[in-house]
Order: sequence, then structure tokens, then C-alpha cells
Amino acid sequence: MYLQDLVQKQKQGIHEGICSVCSSSPFVIDAAIIQAARTGTPVLIEATANQVNQMGGYTGMKPADFRAYVLGRAAALGLSEESVLLGGDHLGPVAWQKRDAAEAMDLAEELTYVFAKAGFTKIHLDASMPLGEEVTLTTEEIADRTVRLCKASERGFEEYRKENAGALAPVYVIGSEVPTPGGSGEEDALSVTKPEALQEMLGCFEEKFAVAGLAEGEDSAWSRIIAAVVQPGVEFGNDSVHEYVPEAAAELTNAAKAIPNIVLEGHSTDYQKESSLKRMVEDGIAILKVGPALTFAAREALYALAMMDETSDFIEVLDEVMRKDPSSWQGHYTAEEPESTMLRKYSYSDRSRYYMHRPEVKAAIGKLMDHFSDGVPMTVLSQFMPVQYTHVREGNLAPEPEALVIDKVCDELSRYWRACGLEE
Repeated sequence: MYLQDLVQKQKQGIHEGICSVCSSSPFVIDAAIIQAARTGTPVLIEATANQVNQMGGYTGMKPADFRAYVLGRAAALGLSEESVLLGGDHLGPVAWQKRDAAEAMDLAEELTYVFAKAGFTKIHLDASMPLGEEVTLTTEEIADRTVRLCKASERGFEEYRKENAGALAPVYVIGSEVPTPGGSGEEDALSVTKPEALQEMLGCFEEKFAVAGLAEGEDSAWSRIIAAVVQPGVEFGNDSVHEYVPEAAAELTNAAKAIPNIVLEGHSTDYQKESSLKRMVEDGIAILKVGPALTFAAREALYALAMMDETSDFIEVLDEVMRKDPSSWQGHYTAEEPESTMLRKYSYSDRSRYYMHRPEVKAAIGKLMDHFSDGVPMTVLSQFMPVQYTHVREGNLAPEPEALVIDKVCDELSRYWRACGLEE
């Protein structure tokens, strides 16, 4: 499998990585597929438990729906199904944290089962969060819950294999120090995972997997664990970015290099400098997850188009929908005006991504696209999207609104592809 081969390359000193695109945005998914087709590389697209789950998530899609959508877009854009790697991100009880542990874990098991049954091949098992009235969890408690999730995934894969003979079993990512999905919003200094904590976690998890019968045989679930999630000192808040500091993470990354068959997976790598991303891959953080930075780029492009169209109400409609239903940004942004207005529009956390699927917002985007159905005037494009203007002038891009949005996202993805050694 490609991801397992990638791990072995890292262990041989070959500094290659992969960008994990964690988004359900149609613009982002198309951009990722186009980027892969253009560079002749695989693409890894992951759906998070909040976006896609057995109840539909905030996108309205179940895992099988998401798979069908992504593969359909790949076929339409000229990328083979074999080049698409599908993952489930933060699969566990994250969507039901406020419920009591028993109920949340039952739902989490069902979630992991349906992802594996739908043919997802990279599964991030995440049971790191306290549930209900819990305050903290021990490594052993996290490991026990991770075993439950893994068993559910293995059952789901067996169901999938009944109708897909020869299908490859899923690979897993585990961890007990997992950064908050979608950015922390915290501005304080981060604490890098200690090497001893990584070793303790892996030792505890391996023991629990063995007791559960998940470590027996050459193709056991334990043998298919390819990465551990840690905190390498990388995060972003509403208006700041914690840049990767190799020296601060050196003890952790050096220790990880000595662990066979497992690399590090970096979460919240959004907005990192390209040189930092490249250094992370060189240091063995071979899987770079990114999501909000991509929807941030798409939102910037939509804002630019709206500013080119004096009749557009897209920006106002989006903010109105967010103000009427603050559930997806309250607790992440201050409630005080005018700062809350600024954050709803421009925060690195980009909570606006949770509202792009709303009917009113989709209608406003549709009107924006229709307005420029004959193309965006070049002089106006130069004013608001100068990089895309250059791409159009060079003959590499059509001045069509959807293509312009996707191209802006591709610019962000290109930094990750280059850092991973997949593009010149």
C-alpha cells in the first residue's frame, strides 16, 4: 500500500511525505484532485467525524456518500480511482463529547465501523478526548477505547471485503496527545510531546492491542499502524500561527525515527511556511494534515469575486447566516463586536467553512458564479486576484469564477506537494 511504502521510505532516509487534505469543501476536493492529476501523484482526502458520519454530519453525507462523491469528482477530473486514498479523521467520540461515555463510545464504534465498511483505507482512531463529566483520561483508558474503535473498524472492513475481494485492509493512525481538530484558538506556547510520552503511549497501546487479539499475524491491525499523532509544537489560533521549531522538536523527532514502521502525523499544519513544512517532512513528520487553510483560501477567493461583483450579497449572506446560528463559532471567537465580525470573516480558524453548505450561502455563491458566466474581466481580476491574473495571462487558467477559486486553493496545496517532495 502507498502509505506503508511511504513509511519505509522515511525509515530509509528518503524525505518524502504526503499531504492529507481534510475537507469536505467541493472547491477544496476538486483542487486536491486537480493537483494530484497535474503532478501524477496520489491524493489523500480525509473526512472528519463532524463533517461525515453515520448521521450525515454537518455536510449531510454518510461515509459511503462521501466516498461516492470524491470518486465521482476524480473520474470527472481525470484521476484514476487507484490514485485516490480515502481517510477518516478523528474517528471516535469527538462529535458526541458532551454525552456520557457509554453512549458516546457506542456511537463512536458505529462511526468507525461504517467508515471501514465504506472502503476507507486510512483510519485515524481518536479516543483522546474526555466525555460527559470526565475531566482527564489516562493513557490506558485512551488505549482501551482505541481498541474498541479498532475492533469496530476491522469488523467493518470484513463486511467491505465480502463484496470487494482482494481489497487492502485499512491502515491506522493512533495517539493520546491529539491536537484539537480545526485549530486550538489558543495563543499560549505549546508543549511539544516528550519522547518518553510517545514511547509510553506506543508500549501501552501495543499491549492492549495484543490482549485484544489485534497484534497476531503479519497482517494484524497492530502491524498496520503507520503513524502516531503527537504535538510537535505546531498550531494556529484565530490570528496567529505557532511556527515549527525544529530544535524544540528534535528530541521527539529523533526518537520517532528509531521506531520501526511508524512515522509521525502532523495535525494543524495549516499556515506553516513552506520551509517549515519541508523541514517537518525531513524530520519524519511524514503526513501533513491541512484543512482550514484550504477553505480559508477558497473563502478569500469568493470574497474577491464578491468584491468584483457590485451586485453580490455573498459576504452579507454568509455573515447573516453565521450570526443567526452561532453554534459553530461561539466558543472559538469572542462575542464582542466589532471583533466578532472581524473573526467571522477573517479568522485563521475559518469557522465559516461550517456554513458554506447552507442553502442561502450556496444560492449566493451560485449567483456569484452566474454573474461571471462569461468570464471575469481581466482588468478587474488584476485588481483583486493578481496571482490568478498572472496564471490566466500565461495561458494556464481560464478566467472563469469556479476555476479561479480552485486555482487559489491549488496554490496553497502546491506548497504542501513541494514540501513532501512530490512537485518540483
